[in-house]
Amino acid sequence: MEHSKKIYGKIAASRNLPSPPQVLLKLLDACCNRKVSPAELADIVFKDPSISSKILQLINSSFMGLREKIDDLEKAVIYLGADTIKNIAISASVFQVFRRTEGSDQFNLQHFWWHSVMCGTLAKRIAKKTGYSSTDEAFLSGMLHDIGKLVLWVNFKKKYAAALLEAGDDAALLMSKEREIGAAHHELGAWLVRQWRLDSLMADAILYHHDHLERIAGAFPLVKIVFLANMLSREDTGNGEKVLEVARALFDMDDTQVRDILDGARDEVADVARSLGVPANPPETETSEAPEPSETPEKSETRQETDPSQKRLEAAVKHLSLMYGTLQNLLKAASREEILKTATNGFQILFGIPRFFFFLHDPENDVLKNHASIGITGNGVQGNMALPCAGRQSLLVRCFALGEKFDSFDAPGNFSLSIADEQILRLLGTEGMLCLPLTADSESVGIVVAGTSAAQSRNISRQQSLLDLFTHQVGMCLYVHEIKEAQAGLIRTERLEASATVARKVVHEVNNPLGIIKNYLKILGLKLPEKHPAQAELSIISEEIDRVGQIIGGLKDYATPKVSALEPVNINQLLKNILAIADSSILKPAMIQLHFSPDPAIPVIRTGKNGLKQVFINLVKNAAEAMLKGGNIHIDTKFHAASSPESDNIGNQSGTIDIFIRDDGPGIPEEVKRHLFEPLHSSKKEGHSGLGLSIVRNIIKKLGGNIACETSPRAGTTFTITLPAAPEKFTNDLGG
Repeated sequence: MEHSKKIYGKIAASRNLPSPPQVLLKLLDACCNRKVSPAELADIVFKDPSISSKILQLINSSFMGLREKIDDLEKAVIYLGADTIKNIAISASVFQVFRRTEGSDQFNLQHFWWHSVMCGTLAKRIAKKTGYSSTDEAFLSGMLHDIGKLVLWVNFKKKYAAALLEAGDDAALLMSKEREIGAAHHELGAWLVRQWRLDSLMADAILYHHDHLERIAGAFPLVKIVFLANMLSREDTGNGEKVLEVARALFDMDDTQVRDILDGARDEVADVARSLGVPANPPETETSEAPEPSETPEKSETRQETDPSQKRLEAAVKHLSLMYGTLQNLLKAASREEILKTATNGFQILFGIPRFFFFLHDPENDVLKNHASIGITGNGVQGNMALPCAGRQSLLVRCFALGEKFDSFDAPGNFSLSIADEQILRLLGTEGMLCLPLTADSESVGIVVAGTSAAQSRNISRQQSLLDLFTHQVGMCLYVHEIKEAQAGLIRTERLEASATVARKVVHEVNNPLGIIKNYLKILGLKLPEKHPAQAELSIISEEIDRVGQIIGGLKDYATPKVSALEPVNINQLLKNILAIADSSILKPAMIQLHFSPDPAIPVIRTGKNGLKQVFINLVKNAAEAMLKGGNIHIDTKFHAASSPESDNIGNQSGTIDIFIRDDGPGIPEEVKRHLFEPLHSSKKEGHSGLGLSIVRNIIKKLGGNIACETSPRAGTTFTITLPAAPEKFTNDLGG
């Protein structure tokens, strides 16, 4: 096992792997973005002449079977689609990296490429025949199924040549010899595909293409397709009956259907190889030299060792440029899903982490809840995973609670994984896991759990400063998103409350005339004979009036803001965390200086944390909006201890806490102040919008406190919030 780790590390550190150039990186991101238009995709492709020419060659080849020639790159992109464009780009990059590789008698490169393209072509035909939705994915999986052999040849030429010579045509013996070098070719191929951030099922198709038929029969379709394509591509092995047996077992195919798949495949392979610039010949064609690919060769480069400092510089520039682009996308993300998607790309591109979970904090229930699972397939329970934050047994909870990185490879000797940790490790399918906190200053919003090997863990640790910066930015974006959501929730709730106030007035006013109308109908009915024809009509009218009354009465049922469950809260720390975000995002851009003076004597109290967050954010935001030319905001806290022992028996309180939020803005006009905490009254032009202040008052009232406002044109505006202090050690619930 340790031997396998070493070979992956050695190959990853070599320069003999298909590393995507900048154009390809942009192309891969664009292909995954549904909002990118064909014109934008074509513009990216146009910047790489090699990929552009291959796309035009492929679309005009017999492989596509079009009647008219297409010369316009945008039309080609529209016709082929993003997935095919992505696969062509990946193929081009693979061939570009390995094109200068020299073969030998033991490893004939032309035969290797022929077999690879043949397997890809057959996989695409099988996919089409069996109704598999992504034929392009099948083609790329089949074409890359033996790429591990090329990796072994390039990096361990002498050892692999000896292994090929000794194994001959014995595939089982060859895999045994490959493992003596470090890893079998199908294992290396699957590993390489995962490094490229390609679909995980594609990696599985490569990993299992030499497995037993009994196991393959229980796999997902792509694994079966590549398994059969690999067997069909070896027509010279005399295994016709075996192939038919496999085709029947996997897809219930008969001999005619298999022949349909094989018919014309060789001509198609030759055409595809020419279009992609692949030096490929079938096994029966012997040539001494492999022809150069069709694109113009770059200047010859000798394989000289690069200066280590130059390598570090190149790596730093690459990571910083990628980091800058990723951070830009994070700032543009408009929803939690977009933030997590951008973060996913960052973890995969910047740090090579292919498999991980996002666990975000649910403050209402105080649990860590799984919000996204990346690179994990076939597990339907992931969305239901939640961990209580109360205990510290789990590595995940410790990471969140302490805001520190935890690596299962470096866990203390006396620490053992919890059952939940072991379950997550099994889902990740890796040796170990790395837990990374997502924080906004000292406020934890969640964690990332990455599946790693020991080598990956060491490599990631070498990029610790970059990783800390990235996870902090992700945490900040998630935290700011929560603030925006809270503010939006305030507005929505206040609108409902305002509507409910209006509705109650409407119901009261409408019920009066409805009652009068109903009474007159009753009197009219009494004046008419009991069997008069109009009695039926009067009864219907009365019923409809009752229905109108029920509809009008329903207007009263608007929900009012609710305060979440009470929990221990450090008021000073809560304010510090909120102000750290507000200072950089709201105050500094508006040239407003923040002055925070907390009273260290304030005890921890049980109160509604989320409600107070909404209150403080609303008041600070309103104060900032009141000062159009900049100014100062002063926030002070003060603890007033109970003056006598008897006070302790009143609601289990031991004192009060005052929070003062003062600005030196223009103040609030007197006519506005009279209705300051009422819905539908606003002084937005002067700041201090009444839209949120009625909600602020309601929240403070529900927490057993009070809020007051003092304002003048010279002194500015001061809001004073008074809360009951109920230290955690004295009470379990506010008010007893």
